[in-house]
Amino acid sequence: MSYAIEAKHYDSVTPQKVAFIGLGVMGYPMAGHLAQAGHQVTVYNRNQARAQQWSTQFQQEWACTPAQAAAQAQVVMACVGNDDDLRAVFLGPDGALAGMKAGSLFIDHTTASAQVARELSAIAADQHVSFIDAPISGGQAGAQKGMLSIMCGGQEKDMERARPLMMSYAQACTLMGPTGSGQLCKMVNQIAVVGLLQGLAEAMAFGEQAGLDMERALSVLSKGAAGSWQMDTKGPTMLARDFQPGFTVNWMLKDLDLVAQEALRNGAQLPATRLIQEQFAKIAAQGHQNLDISALFTLLAHSRDAG
Repeated sequence: MSYAIEAKHYDSVTPQKVAFIGLGVMGYPMAGHLAQAGHQVTVYNRNQARAQQWSTQFQQEWACTPAQAAAQAQVVMACVGNDDDLRAVFLGPDGALAGMKAGSLFIDHTTASAQVARELSAIAADQHVSFIDAPISGGQAGAQKGMLSIMCGGQEKDMERARPLMMSYAQACTLMGPTGSGQLCKMVNQIAVVGLLQGLAEAMAFGEQAGLDMERALSVLSKGAAGSWQMDTKGPTMLARDFQPGFTVNWMLKDLDLVAQEALRNGAQLPATRLIQEQFAKIAAQGHQNLDISALFTLLAHSRDAG
């Protein structure tokens, strides 16, 4: 089975040798856009069968270790699960850094902690390798369309080098500040996302309980002050009780743990976010950790099969 990515216009850039580490639901299409933009891409994935599949689909190379993938690359990208996964693919004799040459650049698209970004950036600098933390927003659909939003931390000179490559799969790339700033901005994003999602779930459940035609209600509300990307994309799937994952409860819980840890460090008050985190924990405890985050609705709405 191949995974389609949507065609987009790629700006004309000088082809580069690139490595991409991590071919999950985001990384697979992102690496595909790089290949279709004309870059020479070598991929690594922990599940080699997926790397081989990508290689066949895009007629590019795959490697057995991150170090091998990075050996000939000018720029290495990674999109893995968490801090520990990132350290595993970056450090050690088989890690990407072991294969990278002085003067090369590592771009990390993992949603991870600001601390790990600063830690790995310092290690990379000792080997004259540049590092950008560049978490992404836009979900699986954004990755497939090449329309992600990327928030970055690092140095301006490295950002200018990275931006043409990242625009292969993005609609916006913004440097937020020094190393770690990209991860902090992604935390801001997740706080806003869950707040909007909880509000939408409560509004939808209230409307149904009140007997409103919620399809009609969404149509009018989306054109007013309550309108949002969450309403446009998650409202209809909530109504349909369709919680097939775009971004899972389990991954959001991981991200909210990062938010909570950072809030302890910087003293931010997050009363609503903490309550919503508890809601996600309830869903996970029910065995639904792999549902889409819009499953918040299940804690509020009556089942259509009930009574």
